[in-house]
Amino acid sequence: MKPTVAVVFTGGTISMSIDERLGAAIPSLSAAQILSMVTNIDRFAHIEPITFSSLPGPHMDPQLMMKLRAQVQQLLTRDDIAGVVVTHGTDTLEETAYLLDLTLDTTKPVVMVGAMRNSSELGYDGPSNLAAAVCTAISPESRNKGVLVVMNNEVNAASEVTKTNTLRLNTFQSLEFGALGIVDNDEVIFHREVVHRQVLQPEALEERVSLIKCVAGMDHRLIEFCVEQQDKGLVIEAMGRGNVPPAMMQGVRRAIDNGLVVVLVSRCPTGRVLGTYGYPGGGKELRDLGVIFGGDLPGQKARIKLMLALGVSREQAVIRHIFEQEQYRTPVTGQEESTHGQ
Repeated sequence: MKPTVAVVFTGGTISMSIDERLGAAIPSLSAAQILSMVTNIDRFAHIEPITFSSLPGPHMDPQLMMKLRAQVQQLLTRDDIAGVVVTHGTDTLEETAYLLDLTLDTTKPVVMVGAMRNSSELGYDGPSNLAAAVCTAISPESRNKGVLVVMNNEVNAASEVTKTNTLRLNTFQSLEFGALGIVDNDEVIFHREVVHRQVLQPEALEERVSLIKCVAGMDHRLIEFCVEQQDKGLVIEAMGRGNVPPAMMQGVRRAIDNGLVVVLVSRCPTGRVLGTYGYPGGGKELRDLGVIFGGDLPGQKARIKLMLALGVSREQAVIRHIFEQEQYRTPVTGQEESTHGQ
C-alpha cells in the first residue's frame, strides 16, 4: 500500500504567478493547481493536501509558525501519515524550519520545500522540488533526522541550512558542513547524519526579541532602544569571532542590568563565536558581562531559538545551557548565574 503524505500549503513563490495588472508575482495557485503539475507523484504516495495559508514568505511571523507547528504535530500523531511536507516562502523558510526542528519531537520525516521561480516563469521549479520533498518524506532513511529542507534535489538539515542567494535554484546551502544528501532518480540518498539536535518544549513563545547587526563605528543607541521598548531578549550579530565596537558596550551593560538575555553570534556566514579577544568590545569582555554565546547560528536562527528558550525559562543559566551545551560543553554553575546578567 502506498504511504500517505500530508502536504501543508502555506504560500510562497511556489504558489505564485504573475498578476498582469501589477506586473509582479502574487500568491494565486491553489493546492490542487500546484499538485496537478507534479506529474506521476500518485505512483509513489497518496497525497493529502491541507491549506494552512496563502502567504508570501515575509508575511510569516513567529505566532503563525507556532500555529503551523501545532497543525504539523497533530498530523504526525496520525498512524496513517508517513510524513509531512510543508510548502513555504523561501524568504523565511529557514526560520520556520528551524522553529519546527526545535519543537517537534518525532521520528517521522518533516520536509520543508519552496520554489525560487514562480509558475509564470520559464523553469518553474516548484513541481520538481515538491516531488523531491515527497520522495524524501516517504523514505525510511529520512526518519529520526529532524526537519529537512529539500530544494534543487538537495537535502539539508533545518538546523544547518541558510538561504545564500537571491536568485539561484541552489540557494539553500549548509555552508559549514554541506548537504545531508541528495534526491536522485526519485530516491533520497544520505551521505551523513545530523550530529546534534535539540528539542525544546516551550509553554509559549516570547516575541519581544530583537536582532542587531554590528557594523564599523556602531554605538549603543539601538540597544538602548531595545531596553526602552522592554524587550526580553537581544541577539547581537557581532563581527568576526564575536566582537563589537567599543561604543556598543554601554548598551550591552545596560541591557544585561535590565534583565535582557543577550545572545552573541557572528555576522560571518560560518564559524562559531568565542571569547578569544580581550580588548574593549572583545568576546572575552562580552562573556565576562554575561553574554551568552550562540555558537555558529546565524542571527535569524539565534533569534528564533531565543524566543523559544525564553518560553522554556527566564533563568539565564537555563538559557545559557540551551545555547551552549553542545557548542562549548562547559557546565553552567549557580555561581555563574548569580554573577552574570543579574
